[in-house]
Amino acid sequence: MLITDIKRVIEQVGRDKGIDTNVLVSALEEALRSAARKKFGSKIDIDVKYNEELGEIEIFQFKEVVAKVEEPELQISMQEGLKLDPECEIGDSLGTKIDTGTFGRIAAQSAKQVIIQKMKDAERDAVYSNFINRKGEIINGIVQRFDRNNIIVNLGHTEAVLPNREQVPRENYRRGDRIRAYIMDVRNDSHGPQIILSRTHPEFLASLFRTEVPEIAEGIVNIMGTAREPGSRAKFAVASNESDVDPVGACVGMKGSRVQNVVQELRGEKIDIIPWHVDPAKFVCNALAPAEISRVIIDEEHRTMEVIVPDEFLSVAIGKKGQNVRLASKLTRWRLDVKGEVQYSAVMKDGYDSLVNLPQVSITLADALYEKGFFSADEISRSTIEDLMQVRGMTQEEALSLIDAAREYKNNPPIKEDIKETGPNEPKDLAEQQDKEPSDHDESMKTKEDTE
Repeated sequence: MLITDIKRVIEQVGRDKGIDTNVLVSALEEALRSAARKKFGSKIDIDVKYNEELGEIEIFQFKEVVAKVEEPELQISMQEGLKLDPECEIGDSLGTKIDTGTFGRIAAQSAKQVIIQKMKDAERDAVYSNFINRKGEIINGIVQRFDRNNIIVNLGHTEAVLPNREQVPRENYRRGDRIRAYIMDVRNDSHGPQIILSRTHPEFLASLFRTEVPEIAEGIVNIMGTAREPGSRAKFAVASNESDVDPVGACVGMKGSRVQNVVQELRGEKIDIIPWHVDPAKFVCNALAPAEISRVIIDEEHRTMEVIVPDEFLSVAIGKKGQNVRLASKLTRWRLDVKGEVQYSAVMKDGYDSLVNLPQVSITLADALYEKGFFSADEISRSTIEDLMQVRGMTQEEALSLIDAAREYKNNPPIKEDIKETGPNEPKDLAEQQDKEPSDHDESMKTKEDTE
């Protein structure tokens, strides 16, 4: 059981498995302690120590020196004790070295199981300790196998999993393919550490740019936001800390080399690099490019923006299946409502008409309300007295009365009827028309009677 060159083996296993040598030594000591108890019984008093100078693990069994031996496993007679130590006395504890070669097959097998289990535990702890601080990094691996649509990736000393939900649609891999992914999470459960990878995470895109763009790695250019629809399109907002450095140009690179490297890694995913702006309205306009923006109406309380664009740019601003405005909303973290100018004008006209239709609102008051941002009776119904008091000349009583009138108007809107005007010689209803104009059936009957 004893290995003469055990020191070399411990060092080699520690290097190969990435395990601390002290952990391996502790595992061997525990294994030999277990083997000794299997051989000599559980009551035995033993001490296991690794002798680094000799490169071996020594086992000592201790027994108490007594006048009369009652428990041979724990006691030794005075006569036997004097042979070991001529100066021993009653009550002393004497240790004798145990030859590990005397351990039986069962004891040796038990020691082997303990070593294997301890090494597995130590290896798991080493993997977890190595990767827990690497969350957020990009890692390279090799596709090893597939498990229920999940991809198992070989990282060298351990494996990681790329779940199906974190895979980019229409990306296909085969066993042995190299794969690059983002370390999204590291978990330590009863089955050992689990390393969760992702290729759809927005930070994967950001990490790729950090790798390709030195200005980002050096902190000259900051990443201000990322939004993705993996495999299709992404928006990436950047800002510069130095006035003479163009953040968008830095990310694009000479002849587009830097951004093309990222696009190639993402298998052709289109990337819009957006200049960040401290003004949220300007930032939204940048995010919706190349569409031209006519005006932006901001509602900071509900964090929404109404974006008005020329009708010829409406489809460009919204994008295919709403993708452009959806990504812009994710990037800017504002809820965006994009409208064409014609639609907006119609809505504003209806809102203005609703103001004028309120009993106590004149054209002058409607214009004053319009200037303060009250564009319809519905908005007034949701306002407070303090809000309306901002209108020039508005009293508290008038504000309260106006709110009540707007709520009444909202609950009982006027009914629009489509009335068709008839000429003086036209019949007023269908019955009169039927009386005056005989049907084809009547004509046929009349002709038959005349013939008879």
